[in-house]
Amino acid sequence: MAELHSQAVPVQTLYTWFRDNKLIVNRRYQRKLVWTLEEKQKLLDSILSKYPIPAILLSEIEGPKENFEIIDGLQRMHAILSFIETSYPISDGRYFDLNYFPTAKDISEHGVFSDKSEGNVLDTGACSTLLNYQVSLSILRKASNTEVNEVFDRINTYGHRLSDQERRQAGVQSKFAELVRSLACSVRGDASSDRLFLYEMPSISIDLPKTRHGYEVRADEVFWVAQGVLRSTDLRDSEDEQCIADTVACIIGQDLIDRSKAALDAVYDASSAEYTRIETALDLYGSEKISEEFKFVLGEITKICAEGGATKLRDLLFEPKTTNAFPSVFTAIFLAIFECGVSQGKKISDYSGLKASLKGINKRIPVGQKGSNRAERRTNIDVVKGVISKFFVDDPDLAKLIFSNHKIVDIDGDIRRSEIELAHYELKQGLLPLEAGAKDPAAMLDKILRTICAIANNGPNSAGKILIGVADKEADIKRASEIDGVAGKVIGKRTVVGVCREAKRLGKSMEDYVQIVVNHIKSSNISEHTKGAALAHIDFNSYFDLGVLVISIPPQKDLTYLGDELYRRDGSNNTRVSTPKDVVALNSRFQ
Repeated sequence: MAELHSQAVPVQTLYTWFRDNKLIVNRRYQRKLVWTLEEKQKLLDSILSKYPIPAILLSEIEGPKENFEIIDGLQRMHAILSFIETSYPISDGRYFDLNYFPTAKDISEHGVFSDKSEGNVLDTGACSTLLNYQVSLSILRKASNTEVNEVFDRINTYGHRLSDQERRQAGVQSKFAELVRSLACSVRGDASSDRLFLYEMPSISIDLPKTRHGYEVRADEVFWVAQGVLRSTDLRDSEDEQCIADTVACIIGQDLIDRSKAALDAVYDASSAEYTRIETALDLYGSEKISEEFKFVLGEITKICAEGGATKLRDLLFEPKTTNAFPSVFTAIFLAIFECGVSQGKKISDYSGLKASLKGINKRIPVGQKGSNRAERRTNIDVVKGVISKFFVDDPDLAKLIFSNHKIVDIDGDIRRSEIELAHYELKQGLLPLEAGAKDPAAMLDKILRTICAIANNGPNSAGKILIGVADKEADIKRASEIDGVAGKVIGKRTVVGVCREAKRLGKSMEDYVQIVVNHIKSSNISEHTKGAALAHIDFNSYFDLGVLVISIPPQKDLTYLGDELYRRDGSNNTRVSTPKDVVALNSRFQ
């Protein structure tokens, strides 16, 4: 049975825990970082004024090291510790003075974070007040997962502190909840392990257009906001997950559900018959199957919007134009495309015609935008199907297209993750040098072999990918445009310049271009177990006619050699391992 212990800990000790990987966030029930700058500044003002703040609740994680899972107080904890790292100023514009705290200053000087203060800092008295401030902690010891979930649930019934969907997902371990969580992460581009260190939270948190916090997921670049389906604040409140849950439940259950709070609550309520029905339906349908189909249809919608020049989905569907979110209409469009295509084994034959047919579709949906009950929803879907069905044709290879290749959503997510997980991803603008007339890929092909070797040596639980056709340097983007006349597609801080331009320069089909890579890996002296794995996981996606080649490197059980050479990843670099000490250290990863 859980035991509750209380203690007070100074902020400087919490910071040490923060950077010693002792503070863990469990994504099963914790939301993203959502506090506004004003909320953070008010908290710091309370601390600097020596006012009391609410206690933070932690759960001790059993193991050889003293680690803690944050149950309540995530926003407060991160606000305090990120202020020390000069992520934001207090209300008068002053930052924390790193010179007063050598521990943080040393970490900054090692490049972990940058000092943004520019000399506009707190006086020593204020810095001392902050570092010595005693934060009240309540620590659960020997708590089971069930007890932790129960405590979290009770805390969040004391007031409306989470959105409806956040509360549904919090702590729920059903297969449906995990599917929704995973799909939402893939679409947003913040996929990660279930548990993160507290300092990693900005990598999966959402930056709103008008309130930049330096978080990695930019709301205006995520499908839901970019296409106008949801507002950026809706994304922060997990309404994208609600939209996914509603849509997926309608597909796998073989029947539409009402679009209502009560209907979705029932899907997540383990005591309800609807919960059992959806869980059983998912077992029969298959989580991987619906996941791949969902991402495929989302990619098709993106391609429809991009056809003949980019058009925001909201602007396409609504006449006159609106600024309102439209999750209900979106679901009707999604399900219509799914039923005309995936369900019948058909593919879109005319993207231009389909796009034109959807223009102003809101005028043809007879029961209004909400369409909340099953009958109204079916009417809306059937109206859309009647308009778009003629643009689909039978395709016996549709299943292969859906299940064998990286989808647009997957590639976008991988590109965003590459900004964070440097050791697991490598981006290459192409195989050829960025020189006019260059046609020799040999140098880049050899680099790819070293990268495969290095990523494989990350350890037995680590996978990675090489994406060819994606540039991360402004000079490369500009040069690709000058040489090949390509207009790239921006994803986060990267730009897809594609490889179709290189195939054209070489006078080869895309199949022959891909075969260049396949043949080089096949004829290499890379370890056979890794060679076979890499060859089995080479995918090409046409990606808006730009073309992206993806080489996936699954986890390996043994060291991977390139001939007699060993390589490892140091951030985004491949480092040759040569000293006996380094070889032993690398080998220990696989023991």
